[in-house]
Amino acid sequence: MVNNTKIVIFVGIFVRIVCKVPSNLEGNFIVSKMNMMVKAGYFTRLTVVVMAALFIVGCGGNVATDDEYVRVEGFGIGTTYRIIARTDQKRIPEISQAASDIFAEMTASMSIFDSTSLLSRINRGETDSVDCHIKQMISLARGVNSLSEGMYDITVAPLTEAYGFAGGKAQQRPNIDSILQFVGMEKIRVEESRLIKDDPRMKLDFNSIAKGYTVDCIASEIERMGIEDYMVEVGGEIVCRGRNPRGGDWRVAVDSPFDGNMNPGENCQVIIALTDRALATSGNYRRYYINEDGRKIAHTIDPTTGESAISDLLSATVIAPTAAEADALGTMCMTLGLERAKETISGIDGVDAYLISAAPDGSEKEFEVWHTPAMAEMIGE
Repeated sequence: MVNNTKIVIFVGIFVRIVCKVPSNLEGNFIVSKMNMMVKAGYFTRLTVVVMAALFIVGCGGNVATDDEYVRVEGFGIGTTYRIIARTDQKRIPEISQAASDIFAEMTASMSIFDSTSLLSRINRGETDSVDCHIKQMISLARGVNSLSEGMYDITVAPLTEAYGFAGGKAQQRPNIDSILQFVGMEKIRVEESRLIKDDPRMKLDFNSIAKGYTVDCIASEIERMGIEDYMVEVGGEIVCRGRNPRGGDWRVAVDSPFDGNMNPGENCQVIIALTDRALATSGNYRRYYINEDGRKIAHTIDPTTGESAISDLLSATVIAPTAAEADALGTMCMTLGLERAKETISGIDGVDAYLISAAPDGSEKEFEVWHTPAMAEMIGE
């Protein structure tokens, strides 16, 4: 059961510091009687379509928009990104370079798809040194792990590898029992700048954290430039501040989560008005496969059973003060399932959610929706 005490999120001011960790991602974020913390995300997640694109002139590249808004877009950490900001078009190269630098930094630190990254070397046992980013991600993940009673866990890397979601080939019948001995947040800790593992074969996977964290880092850099009205979107994780080019809240569309909906924006479930907050959506309807036994294997893994987490919850959109929090909490919801997700999210001050679940009759295109009360004012036409 979730403690009835409301969990409070403390948000700092976005300022880029020497370690390049946004200040609102330092220290305790979610605090309760159990001293729980939260934060963070990365490569996996349902794609969210940013409706602010409707206000943009042109169809690609880095361009100036109406009302002194500029758009910078491209490719980084294995996905697309888009930045819309109210600033002089002369600053486009500066913004673009800042994003590129952050993507390179995140890849070098936390990518499991780059064999030369620090995390890859840690996972291979070549080093136990951690940088500021990895240290921060472990701290954030531990908070969500406590909040979810172990259902959110970044030590699932051996399982994601076995199921083929870490870049390699999937094992047809992975030996789950033997792999589970290497899973568990309680089996790792950071001392100074060293990662201590109970077993050297343990591996970490920040795919559910680092993408949101990257968005926060870019947003921090945008604010360091003195820009107050902007939107940063990386592969579906979003931070919005101030006003959009029409002078209102930023508008974000969330896709309907039916299997086979592979084209973002073609089938919209809801449009959410958003400002001064972050949003991320998790779902299992795009990143999955059917194994030789006819079972659906989705990328969200239950760390307690080692099995693919398939439940009545089809997608979880979370709104939080930072993309790191939204990202991690979205994945947490998917592992918890609908009822436990509702109970857990309802106990966190400063966090809202829009949860889409399967209809009782199992219909693929008929869904049931639950959202926190505050979401009612954010939902648009």
